[in-house]
Amino acid sequence: MASNIRNFSIIAHIDHGKSTLADRMLEITGTIEPRHMQAQVLDRMDLERERGITIKMQPVRMQWKADGTEYVLNLIDTPGHVDFSYEVSRALTAVEGVVLLVDSTQGVEAQTLSVLSVAKQLGLVVIPVVSKVDAPNARVAEITSELALLLECEESDVLPASGKTGQGVAEVLNAIVKRVPPPQSSGTSAQALIFDFGYSDHRGVIVYARVFGGSLTKGDVLKFIASGAEFTALEVGILAPEEKPKDKLVEGEIGYIVTGIKKPGVASVGDTLTTVRNPAPALSDYRAPTPVIWASVYPESQDDLLMLRQSLERLRLSDSSLSYEEESSGIMGKGFRCGFLGMLHLEIVIERLKREFTLELVVTMPTTVYEVTHLDGRIEEVYSPARFPDEGMSRQVRELWADVLVITPPEYVGGISQILYDHEAVVGDTESLPDGKVGIHSQMPLRELMRQFFDKLKSVSSGYASLSYEITGLRNADVIRLDTLVAEEMVPAFARIVSKRRVQQEAEAMVEKLEKLLPKQLFELKIQARVGGRIIASRRKSAMRKDVTGYLYGGDVSRKNKLLDKQKKGKKKMLARGKVDIPSDVFLKVVREND
Repeated sequence: MASNIRNFSIIAHIDHGKSTLADRMLEITGTIEPRHMQAQVLDRMDLERERGITIKMQPVRMQWKADGTEYVLNLIDTPGHVDFSYEVSRALTAVEGVVLLVDSTQGVEAQTLSVLSVAKQLGLVVIPVVSKVDAPNARVAEITSELALLLECEESDVLPASGKTGQGVAEVLNAIVKRVPPPQSSGTSAQALIFDFGYSDHRGVIVYARVFGGSLTKGDVLKFIASGAEFTALEVGILAPEEKPKDKLVEGEIGYIVTGIKKPGVASVGDTLTTVRNPAPALSDYRAPTPVIWASVYPESQDDLLMLRQSLERLRLSDSSLSYEEESSGIMGKGFRCGFLGMLHLEIVIERLKREFTLELVVTMPTTVYEVTHLDGRIEEVYSPARFPDEGMSRQVRELWADVLVITPPEYVGGISQILYDHEAVVGDTESLPDGKVGIHSQMPLRELMRQFFDKLKSVSSGYASLSYEITGLRNADVIRLDTLVAEEMVPAFARIVSKRRVQQEAEAMVEKLEKLLPKQLFELKIQARVGGRIIASRRKSAMRKDVTGYLYGGDVSRKNKLLDKQKKGKKKMLARGKVDIPSDVFLKVVREND
């Protein structure tokens, strides 16, 4: 049976046609009936369809007949964004081959190279495919030559295909059967690698796993090796793409196991499942996904705190990379400090909290982790700007850095060099790629990478440049905390850690933005930016003014002056004790600098 199984993934940069190709594969193999077919069929979330990206991995089983033999093709559809690179690496561990998809109109991108290097390290068979060959501006011959040079193979090994029209898809399926090797027996007892999982209200956590050894049967008592938790398999089966129960999953198969567990933190990507009766060793070195940015999330009303806690618990049941801990702020009340894999991950989680749980939220400025050495020699990891020490109160501050690769057409190198300088990057080697593009290697503080660098890169290159990065380690940081005061009251959600060389520019930008975003009050609103004990930028927003003399007609002017004086005294009194209610959308707009 295992000799007829082929396990593979499709790897590609964002918007290179991965989901469309998967749709055509499902259609051609008859896995989904034409009347049930829809675009992006493996993208189940509304967010995925709206943004046109894959967020959650989705396995699917297909049947394909080649040379008179029936084959089982197991596809694991993976995300293409750099934020989810750890999940992609775990998915690639569960397969023997990958389809490397490159857009014929765009060529090789940075994220393509990044994922390809992981596939090569794992020793996977790579099948190069040029997609969108039906596009009017397709450069099929040029991209084919580029791929052949990149993979050191013959141009005839590179397959043309179109997910839109279905051209060449059958040839890709035949190539998978011929080139990808069948699963090899590990010769051990039951052993399965978890590459993703979901959650059901009634059945608890549902793990998606690749069986490497033995078999997993319904009713078996199984164990997570990393977490140590035990459970009875309530159901096992395959995904085609809907769940189809089976008696057992055998060696080489990919499927799902219903655990019945309704507790977060038990299942995690990269963990190994085995039986309690006859345990097997872990398949690979497990490491928990490491958050790279942090942001505090508060409910707009403290009455929703319990709902927010339950919502985060629910999300973590299907997303092990989300981490959170409760925290309290004097002004904002109680909330949660959350860790994310990147800016896209943050936006997705916040959007899901708002849509799926109808919560109104206040989100603070995202920040990376800093290692602070205090004057007494004590070392502390600081995740929140509110806990960052004032100037002169620490001996040393260190921050995370990343190796960054930007691939761009040569005409945009000048503009990209400027934004690299603006984001404190140390530019290294520049290489020429086979298709005429240029690869720029550099090192950059993670803080700067998260400061809308990707958006600026796309803007300056008209969308042609691509980015991949890998976090390297800690370096000394020359940063300072910038506080924002509204009506002479500090707002912790607006506090941020910025580079000392750019603190004045950031302060001016913050107060100017808040002057535009904050609604008018009944008193004059003072907006200030403060560093240490110094106010370095300030704006004033004029008060709403009611025409208190509008109903007067004729008569002595003293009546009008009396009413105006009364209004002036009232505004002065409000200024002394006035508080500002900041709408939740203002916080989100400040986080998204480009809004």
